[in-house]
Parts: sequence; C-alpha cells; structure tokens
Amino acid sequence: MSHSALNSFDDFYQLLADSLAKNSLIKLLLSKYRGADKSLQRITIRPISLQNEPVLSFVYQHQTNHITKNLSYDEGLASIKLLLGSDFKSAHLATAQAEVQLEISKKGKVQISTHNVKQAVAAPLEHDREKKRFVDIERPFLTKLGVTDSQHNLIPAMSRKWKQINKFIEVFSQALEASPHKNDQPINVVDFGSGKGYLTFAIHDYLRHSLHNDAQVTGVELRQALADLCNETAATLDHQGLSFVCGDVRTHAPKQTDVMIALHACDIATDYAIHYGIRANADIIMCSPCCHKQIRPQMHSPELFKPMLQYGVHMGQQAEMVTDSLRALFLEANGYATKVFEFISLEHTNKNKMILAVKKPQQNQKDSAAILAQIADIKAYYGIKEHCLETLLAQTQAD
Repeated sequence: MSHSALNSFDDFYQLLADSLAKNSLIKLLLSKYRGADKSLQRITIRPISLQNEPVLSFVYQHQTNHITKNLSYDEGLASIKLLLGSDFKSAHLATAQAEVQLEISKKGKVQISTHNVKQAVAAPLEHDREKKRFVDIERPFLTKLGVTDSQHNLIPAMSRKWKQINKFIEVFSQALEASPHKNDQPINVVDFGSGKGYLTFAIHDYLRHSLHNDAQVTGVELRQALADLCNETAATLDHQGLSFVCGDVRTHAPKQTDVMIALHACDIATDYAIHYGIRANADIIMCSPCCHKQIRPQMHSPELFKPMLQYGVHMGQQAEMVTDSLRALFLEANGYATKVFEFISLEHTNKNKMILAVKKPQQNQKDSAAILAQIADIKAYYGIKEHCLETLLAQTQAD
C-alpha cells in the first residue's frame, strides 16, 4: 500500500485515532530518530488507564535511562503528529486487527505497508488493562534488578516476582486514592525489610514517574551489603529521592512517614512496624506478617475446640487468625480503616496475608472504646495475657 505523502500521513493518523476510539490499539513504536538529542533512541507509546482516566503513555528510551510522559489522547495524537516526520523516520503501529509500518526516506518519500493479523486478539478491557499496567514492563529498574532482560522481556524465572510487583502497586494505588493524603504534597515512604529492593524501587517509580509526585522513599534493611547494593543501583538509574539504609523497625526514626511498609516482618516485628506507623500517624500502613510465636503459647482454647486443635497445623492457623485479627482491631481503634486479605506469598515464605490500614479523616471516641472492649473480650476468651502491639501502644500513651 503506497500513497502520496499527504494522503499517507492522513491515512496513518486516521487509523491511529480509530484504533484508540475502538480500544484496539496495542502500541505504537517511533524509531529512526534524527533529532538533536543524540541519546534518544526510540519512543514506545501505549494506552493505559491512570487514576481511572485513559491516557497515552510515552516511554522515551535513551541510551542510559527511560523517561515516561502520560498525555491525554488528544494531546498524545498531536504530539505524535509533531514527532513523526520531523524527528522520527519510522513508525510501527500494532492494533488488534493489523500491523502497519510507516517509513520516510531521506528524500521525504512516505511508504506505508499493512499486514493483517491472522488471528485478531481483542484489546484488553479497560479494567483488565488497568490491572496489568500499574507498572510498565519497560521501566529501567526492572532490567537493573533482573526482572526483565535488555530488550525489556520478562525473564521467565521472575514471572512470580513480576506478578507480585504489579499486585503490590495495584493495592497501594487503591489505598492512596482512599487515603487523606493530598495529591500535591510529597509522599514519604519507609519500607522495612526492603531486601533486594524490588517493591521499594517499584513504589518509588510509580510515585515519581506515574503520579509525578516528589516522593521520598527509604528502604530499611538489616543487611548492610543489600542496602549498599540497592543504593548503587539507584545511583545508576538516577532515582532521585530513593535511598537505602541499614537498620530495623525498632531503631529507625525518620522525620516523617506517610506510608509505612513491612512485608515479611517475622513475629512481633510486625507489631513494632504497626506501632511505628500509628506513632508516625501514617496515612497508609501495609504489613504482610509471618510467624505468630507470641500469642500461640498463651492461648487456652475451649474444651469444645480441643479435638480440632490436636492437629498442629490447625493450632497454628488459629493463632495466626487471632494474632492478626487483634492487630487489625488495634488499628481500627486508632483511627484506621483496616482490611485483612490474601496477597501474593513472598519468596521467603508461603504466607500470603496482608494487613492494609488507611487513616480515616477522623475517629469517633465511642467507636474506639467499643473496639477496645471487643479486643478485651477476645483476649479473655482465649486467655491471652499480652499482645506485643497492645504493650507498645500502652507505653506510647504513658510517655
């Protein structure tokens, strides 16, 4: 298929606009860059949903880093029209029905070729696309951390980690929308037990590049070698506002914390993390607890339950349920709307529970008193004398 220069451009842009309107656009790749910026190589453009609004995500691929810009459909189409022909001499358009290649010769001649897709694949529905695109697979940090290769293809062995990263950012984004934090204010995040930094890098990238928030994200890790490694990686990616320190939840005390994260915090470390979040008046608290050693020895179950609880696995499940239920109730009593749900198990453990707490605008003192009474009843029923989080909160109140 070949047309004159004017008609070819008109046909191409019309096809692009139609594919957006029909929700059939997969991606547009602009290449053969001939502009002034010698480091720019290509631009990949995809439709995504950002805060429930459809936008075009432009990923500018440079030699050493990537830059993402999100534009409305109208702004995006106008930008593409300016870029193609002046700076880029090639465009590859992929839709659910066809692949279209546009080439511009040195003399300015335009040639378009179209290849129909043998088996058309419908574009993802809006809600499916939103789930999959909280994290752009072409983000540089994913390659640096070994989740994707140099061509931004997912490394098969990291498929579970990739799923976990996406789910984590999806949960966080929903919590952020429900939180009282104002969009124009920088967000301070502390991630305890940051490990190799997969989720720490992901939340920083999401806040900085997707939401354009001047976030400050700190990963706190007990192992100095891992903290140093993550700092080196952040420096090579030019991730401003991201740092890693050696420490733990009992000793680390930053000036301000809006979001507190503690995944795989073993036994009472989860209680210290929740206490830290409450004490800092954090807008969002995200915990994935494991091990429940403190409560289990204290529990005296009713005679009726003993035939069921003679099996160790059931005793462990009961201790886990009671421990985390009390944690959730203490959060509720301290002014948080709290959820306990299945997440995705981490590589360190098969535990897959998350406690998510979002600060309420205000708390009714009568509600807090009623929740504390429920906690007292549960403790009395099971014969629990001490819960670490309750002790920590009492000490704070006394101080």
